[in-house]
Amino acid sequence: MNEIDFERMDLNLLKVFEALFEEGGAGRAAVRLGLTQSAVSAALGRMRRLYGNRLFERTGRGLRPTLLAHELRPVIAQALDKCRQSLALASADDSTQAMRMLVVGLSDDFEIAIGATLIEGARRRLPSLRLVLRQTHSLIVSDQLVDRELDLAVTAGGGASRLLSRQGLGTGDYACVLDGSRGGLARLELDEYLSREHILVSSGGFVGVVDDALKAQGLTRKIRASTTHFAALPHLLAGSDCVCTLPRHAALALARRCGLRYAECPLALPRFSVEMAWRRDARRDEVIAKFRTIVDEICQEHLAHER
Repeated sequence: MNEIDFERMDLNLLKVFEALFEEGGAGRAAVRLGLTQSAVSAALGRMRRLYGNRLFERTGRGLRPTLLAHELRPVIAQALDKCRQSLALASADDSTQAMRMLVVGLSDDFEIAIGATLIEGARRRLPSLRLVLRQTHSLIVSDQLVDRELDLAVTAGGGASRLLSRQGLGTGDYACVLDGSRGGLARLELDEYLSREHILVSSGGFVGVVDDALKAQGLTRKIRASTTHFAALPHLLAGSDCVCTLPRHAALALARRCGLRYAECPLALPRFSVEMAWRRDARRDEVIAKFRTIVDEICQEHLAHER
């Protein structure tokens, strides 16, 4: 693209490109943009002439991006983000003009364990930054990052996409929590562990890592109920003899702050990876780079306490 092409370029074409890439069809892109399908098709024609490439090829399921379109996507996304940021600054009053918002994805075990520390770290080192903590987990985090619902995320695995960068923060393991007001053995032995009913925290139903480990030994456990929220455990365990096995960082935080009884898990379970992920097109974003350092330091400290 030469200088004359750029001077004549309609920057609205970038929004059409973004919509076509993410929606996968001219009709869906038109609905998203509030345009007619013929207007979107005409804009695609102008983009094809401008870039000298088809950009999107028709398939039986819609439009498929070409290799060049995949290469352009992060560049165009970053340009649109900068435009949006400039408009946000222009519309803000003087007291909030310097504020920047960052949407951080955390599964609620990490939010319980490090959420407050992240907020305090950002307050001290990035005082103009406002954090939005949003729920995620390893099965959906890649899509949320690619779809720009999140700017950065910390999860137990996930984040696998060529559009994302990842950084390993360490590994974690498991521990148990029980109702702190009820008596019990000082140490939770396997026999007592299996004699109790269990509360399972899972996004997928009634099977978890514990069940896989027990099955390998020819054992089973009794699950009373399943929930998707670690934060509900103090209420679900209250007054019961149930036990819950969960990541150690969350078990420690819940025991310290919510009156639950902490116990070592009597079952050998595999460790899991803890990863931070962000979009590749944000690699030059200084705020995200600085916040990544904060996340890394905090996670290293918390995971070190688990070893």
